[in-house]
Amino acid sequence: MKRIKWIFVLLLALVTALYWVSLTDIERTLTPWALRKSVLYYTGIMSFVAMTVGVILAMRLRTVEHWVGGLDKHYRLHKWLGISAALFALAHWLSKKYKWLIDLGFYDRQDFSTPKGTVGFFQHNNFFKPLENLAEDLGEWALYALLLLAVLALWKKFPYRYFFKTHRVLALIYLILAFHTLVLFGKIAWLTPIGILVSALLVVGIPAALISLFKQIGASHRASGLISQIRLHEDGKVTEIEVTLTTPWEGHKEGQFAFVTFDRREGHHPFTLSSSWKDDARLTFHIKQLGDYTRTLSHTLHVGGPVTVEGPYGKFDFAADAGPQIWIAGGIGITPFLSRLEALAHSPKQASQPITLFYSARDSDHALIESVKNLTQQAGVPLHLSISGRHPALTAQTIRENVPDLSHRTVWFCGSSGFGTAIKRGLSKEGLPSRRFHQELFEMR
Repeated sequence: MKRIKWIFVLLLALVTALYWVSLTDIERTLTPWALRKSVLYYTGIMSFVAMTVGVILAMRLRTVEHWVGGLDKHYRLHKWLGISAALFALAHWLSKKYKWLIDLGFYDRQDFSTPKGTVGFFQHNNFFKPLENLAEDLGEWALYALLLLAVLALWKKFPYRYFFKTHRVLALIYLILAFHTLVLFGKIAWLTPIGILVSALLVVGIPAALISLFKQIGASHRASGLISQIRLHEDGKVTEIEVTLTTPWEGHKEGQFAFVTFDRREGHHPFTLSSSWKDDARLTFHIKQLGDYTRTLSHTLHVGGPVTVEGPYGKFDFAADAGPQIWIAGGIGITPFLSRLEALAHSPKQASQPITLFYSARDSDHALIESVKNLTQQAGVPLHLSISGRHPALTAQTIRENVPDLSHRTVWFCGSSGFGTAIKRGLSKEGLPSRRFHQELFEMR
């Protein structure tokens, strides 16, 4: 989490610094005309940069995922950049509508007129001048669309299937704003430090947006298959789905996830892979009935139905430290541990380091509980089970009492964000360094 915070802050700081050094001395003054134009150009450039980096992140490039620390952090950074792009775009629009300051009597019209003889960043000879009016009009309408889609993306009650479709429109909006930027940025300004950055981002961002627009993101990591088995765990409202692949799959590490498409109209959803890879073309998913879509799977899917799987993704792969580990699972958060337990059960030699599993479950999760008990026994992993209503709630103190060498262990947590925050805070007080706590923060929106 700290890594993406630094990336976000440093990106904004870098663009701000490049913009500042691109200005002439007179343009750095606080006179009304210079200040207004500085705000206008700065907010527009910041919005464009944030949106471009967001479009690049949407490509789900493996190198970028590794660099930011996993696709969960990847999407968190993407979200921050999207919000920033919308806010900077709004500020850009407001600075363009400066005449209300004159109408209210704060300034005279001449205060916003560029002094004669001024030559600099704002006084370039624009090669695209005939297209300026078109670029301004398209940019304004694209802004309205961007703000609307940003609100819909943040509105949790907006159905995912519609969010997925509307979010794709952002690629088209980006292309319009790229045209807006290209036309209005100017000709001579491209030779400044900020101009070089913007031109480089245009070269990368436009192809990325086209790939998104034509639904080719992740195409090289897709595999097709058929549903070979469906098992409904009625007590825990969990649908277990086994898929047999019919095209090559590169394999996955235990704990990773994939984007799964059962219905093209619905689009893909991220689900953790609950089976280890045995090079047998079989994948298993345990899907909790949490939302409108997942509640329909048990009666809309059928054996033999087509499936598209994209991935694998994620850095929740138990590989950060080969030393002693503590696993903590809450509810359906047990799924990444199921795949790892399965791998250990088939290859006991892999479990050379001490591992302790704490599993907080509901009494209704009977099928999952029994599966976990069997796998932990086969893998030789000690299990501490906490069933709500029957056992005391799982806390950091409970973990500390059962694992004396806590400070020397690496913790892998998967469960609700609130539960994770409480456990992490408690373990930190018990002496666990924060860098040893691994938790996926995956949210599609």
